[in-house]
Amino acid sequence: MNFRIERLCLSLFLLLAACANSRENAPDEIRNIVFIIGDDHAAYAIGAYGNRDIHTPNLDRLANAGVMFRSAYANAPVCSASRQSLLTGRYPHAAGVTLLRTPLPDSQITVAEHLKTFGYHTAAIGKMHFNNQLSHGFDTLIERKAYQKYLEANPPAPVPDSIAVRPPWHPFRDHARVWLNSEALPSAYADKDDIGTFYAHEANKFMEANKDNPFCMWVGFHEPHSPFNFPVEFRNRFQGKDMKLPQGTEEDDQWIPEVFADLTDEEKKGIIAAYYTSVEYLDKNVGIILDQIESLGLVRNTMIVYIGDHGYLLNHHKRFEKHMMWEPAVHAPMIICAPGHFPSGIVIDPLVEFVDLVPTLLEGLGKPPMETAQGKSMMPLIMQKSSLHKDYIFSEFLSDNKAMVRTKEWKYIFSTGKRDLGQGYATGNPPPGITHRLYDLAADPNETTNLAGKPDYQGVLGEMQNIMISHFRRTHPNAANVPESDSAETELAAFCEPPEGDEDPDTR
Repeated sequence: MNFRIERLCLSLFLLLAACANSRENAPDEIRNIVFIIGDDHAAYAIGAYGNRDIHTPNLDRLANAGVMFRSAYANAPVCSASRQSLLTGRYPHAAGVTLLRTPLPDSQITVAEHLKTFGYHTAAIGKMHFNNQLSHGFDTLIERKAYQKYLEANPPAPVPDSIAVRPPWHPFRDHARVWLNSEALPSAYADKDDIGTFYAHEANKFMEANKDNPFCMWVGFHEPHSPFNFPVEFRNRFQGKDMKLPQGTEEDDQWIPEVFADLTDEEKKGIIAAYYTSVEYLDKNVGIILDQIESLGLVRNTMIVYIGDHGYLLNHHKRFEKHMMWEPAVHAPMIICAPGHFPSGIVIDPLVEFVDLVPTLLEGLGKPPMETAQGKSMMPLIMQKSSLHKDYIFSEFLSDNKAMVRTKEWKYIFSTGKRDLGQGYATGNPPPGITHRLYDLAADPNETTNLAGKPDYQGVLGEMQNIMISHFRRTHPNAANVPESDSAETELAAFCEPPEGDEDPDTR
């Protein structure tokens, strides 16, 4: 009897040992999320996306180790609306944040709140643009105030007087050449004391403290948002005289803000030089985080995401900033990397949008979806099980009562045009009234010719309008209050009103 028991115990021991050995040899499950956001970082300003003038080795190595989306689009070309949309997985009008200063409602569920129910430790480090004092599911919040306290406790060494530094940032109060940093001047800090480096090291501290726990960390760098920050060690990396200056067409003239109208070509090139330098500083800080993931042994169980919160215009269509629906303003980088779990070094072409990120992250983690999310998981694309995703993508900028739908071949932009451009970017022209723009992206990728008024394109125009109306009716929480009409313009004008009410015209 004892012999039989001994044999049974030995069999159980061997079985348990075999199971343990199997677990050790199997790839680790994806447990953590590191989500990194560049501010105003356009897709064209990354080496992996084809830019041969800029040096972004860390973002490039992330793309080489992961999946790069060639056709990813922000759901709003403005920081707060885009960020709160992707955090909630809901379109801006559904998340309740379409204007720059709107606070994220406490009623909106973020992916951080969702993951906390599964025991996740959560952190938001850097710019989040919540516009309120709520944590929205993040246990750790480290923002600009924490950086100011750090400087008080660790006074930085002064920069030598021989080095010219950037003045304080006063957008619209100073001339655009100053607040857009046309001289490509550095901050008054060395690299070790600058804000981006501070955020990168705080991110590393959080990962060190939570390396044994499942965690979800969002890192929002300020770069390369104007005034295109970078420390003194990065100065003179680019010279304005060497920069290529995008050109526009006569059609762009009506949309040029007055604040940019008298910039010289020399100043415009200097702005581009400052932007590129700020991107290289951002890339250095992304590298600090990637190195920490490797040093902590978290590579095999961490999903890393990099995006720009939207694109940016560097004299594309003869203007700067975002707030428009041209490709450079809404097309953004998106890279997702999970070594050992996702393919490496592949490029995905189908159209995707930022609301698709939350469903993708949760499926990648093996967690239940958020019922409130409106996006569609990109996992079939990532795992190369499908080459189909969406027929169109959507973006909105309701400060100017404007929305866009884009298919593979066509782009349609609608605006009520009831006032001049907002947020300080007035053109000085009379309000244009209801405006339709239709671009054949296959034949006209630079969006130089508006076909909306051409008789031969009225069928396409009607189809794109129907797509936009159907999208609003499917996703807008107030759709039932917008009566159906024989006039597409009437319905679209109603949907393009900000749900928060009109924005203060003096808001920056």
